[in-house]
Amino acid sequence: MRPLLCCLGLATLLGPCLACPSACSCSTKKNGRLLAECAYKDLQEVPKGLSSNVTILTLSANRISWLGQGSFAEVPEVQSLWLGYNQIGVVEPGTFALLVHLKNLDLSHNKIADFPWQDLRNLSGLQILKMNNNRLAGLPWDAFRSLKDLRSLWLNDNELTTLAEGTFDNLPSLSQLQIFNNPFNCSCKVFWLKKWTENTSVSVTKGGSTLCVAPGRLKGRAVTDIPDHHCVAPSVQLTYLSNLDNTVMYDGLTLTLHCSVAGSPPPEIRWKIQTSSRRVEINGPNVARDGNVKQSQERFLVFKNGTMAIPNFSKEDEGIYTCLAVNDVGTRDVSVNVALAGSENPAEDLLRDDPQASHLGGRSCYKGDEMDPSGAGEKLVIVYHMPRESKSRAGGAVPQVHLGTLLLALGLMLCC
Repeated sequence: MRPLLCCLGLATLLGPCLACPSACSCSTKKNGRLLAECAYKDLQEVPKGLSSNVTILTLSANRISWLGQGSFAEVPEVQSLWLGYNQIGVVEPGTFALLVHLKNLDLSHNKIADFPWQDLRNLSGLQILKMNNNRLAGLPWDAFRSLKDLRSLWLNDNELTTLAEGTFDNLPSLSQLQIFNNPFNCSCKVFWLKKWTENTSVSVTKGGSTLCVAPGRLKGRAVTDIPDHHCVAPSVQLTYLSNLDNTVMYDGLTLTLHCSVAGSPPPEIRWKIQTSSRRVEINGPNVARDGNVKQSQERFLVFKNGTMAIPNFSKEDEGIYTCLAVNDVGTRDVSVNVALAGSENPAEDLLRDDPQASHLGGRSCYKGDEMDPSGAGEKLVIVYHMPRESKSRAGGAVPQVHLGTLLLALGLMLCC
């Protein structure tokens, strides 16, 4: 009876270790790791019946086309997972998310176009990731952000036309990167990659095989050889214009800011406005050639040449006005804090209220007053002189500037 009990106990202990699908061969390595060898078995799916303590699972060179959330539920301890040379085209979100012990993942030579990159967030111990020879056309900029131990990354022979700046940031252990044989469009969106390869200690495949497919003038040229003068980061300068002459305008002050930008490719101009009551973002002109204004943004008139006009500027419009210059190389911005003051004697009031502020308002303004772009957030005080006869109208309706007249005046002013 005792020998029988011993045998049953031994079987209970060894049973889980020896569980192995019929299509696979399983063995224990000298280091105690359990290997499940299932390569070259003509399998169409991940086999069932694997032992829970498998640490090395080889499924290479089969005919697996789909991976789902439960495909590896039986092997939560797996550290090396080899899936190369299959026909995998679908990978469901969550397929790899729970394999927190994974160190080596090989998905090369498959048909993967879409991948659940969020699954990698839990795989902080991953050291080798092979995604080469697939159909990847793009990557999120933060796809690998959690992989602090990643040493080798293979992305070659895919369909990548560009890579977002920062894709390889926060990978302190990365020592090898393969990105050759991708059809890169060498616009300035990948100019950062040239600069990164020049300064990184990571071993990157020779530039001669990391070639540009477009644009035509750079076709066949190495990504690392994009001419510097084709891609220049934006520069930005903010100027302001006050009323067009020194006469009193009873209809109110029209504040006009002008954003001048330079760079290659030519930067887009965007505006951000933050007042005490609202935040507004304007991504491009909202005044058409015929003078029509988008209804939702008609308080702030933005023209194609980078000028913004705020008719009847009032206390409600006080705040921070930011002009952004954006192109494929980067973004630059400059801000100004605009305040409004009213006084019989603007200069004396200004000095008494804020001795540190620049006197850049009222009648002393003229076209082209410049503000240093490095002084983002510099305080600009616009002093609007309100004469007695205007004050006597207090409580009455404030006359409005006719929009068509204003646009015509600005058009005449901005064309010169």
